[in-house]
Amino acid sequence: MAITVEKPGIDGLEEAVAELREWQSDGVAWQLHPGDLGWFWRKGPEETAAAVRIWRRDGRILAVGFLDGADLLRFTTAPDVRRDEELARRVAEDVASPERGVLPEGNVFVEAPPDALLQEVLPGHGWHVDDEEPWTPLSLDLTEPVKAPDLRIETVGADLAAAWAEVIGTAFNGSTFTAEKWRTMAAGPAFADARCLLGYDDRGAAVAAVAVWSAGPGKPGLLEPMGVHRDQRGHGYGRAITVAAAAALRELGSSSAVVNTPSSNVAAVTTYKSGGFQPWPETRDLARDA
Repeated sequence: MAITVEKPGIDGLEEAVAELREWQSDGVAWQLHPGDLGWFWRKGPEETAAAVRIWRRDGRILAVGFLDGADLLRFTTAPDVRRDEELARRVAEDVASPERGVLPEGNVFVEAPPDALLQEVLPGHGWHVDDEEPWTPLSLDLTEPVKAPDLRIETVGADLAAAWAEVIGTAFNGSTFTAEKWRTMAAGPAFADARCLLGYDDRGAAVAAVAVWSAGPGKPGLLEPMGVHRDQRGHGYGRAITVAAAAALRELGSSSAVVNTPSSNVAAVTTYKSGGFQPWPETRDLARDA
């Protein structure tokens, strides 16, 4: 059977999230996680559906792509087809042809697992390794209990959505996150395995926030996003909320906690390391120049 690519529509997103859950495993430096779609869901189900691409063969989902912005396709596959030549060549053709509706013309990027055959096929189609923006994946083994952080932690529901949104909004320049977007995010299928945490200082002020996304028992869980209130930096709150996130993922049954951050964000990399996370070798996207 020929491989096809499709936009899933809102009704098909739950299937895509379910497949991404199944595909997660320890030992892979980095791959698209259901929590990535879960965090994007803050923009609404219609926009999330418009950003997802699914490759099938004989009805089976082989790969999922996620347009994280107009020019970046984040892509992963089922583990047993990571080296499937037919799939790699079909995806290479799809991302090279704007009329197929995957990536537009011009300068664009593809993120794929380091062991995917696509990493070897795309350079033969005019792509090259992007040297400008390396990423650092980090992970923390959750086999052993995680020491409780020295910070009061609350699990966020609708009653604390505004406080969580305020911390995240101040933590990232240009953020437009709101309590309403939190409620939209929480209505998505990936949030069934998620938890938002809010950290408070000794005076009762909300100082740090994080969302964690489980992929199910025995699988890696994702931190996305994590932030410290811009007026509360330099007090160790980033490390504390990171440790709390790891503890929450362990409670959810995750085998490890994972995060990926631009290597240029030295403060973030340092924070995760201080929380016990171990860095993997840097990863780089594949790029096609305009």
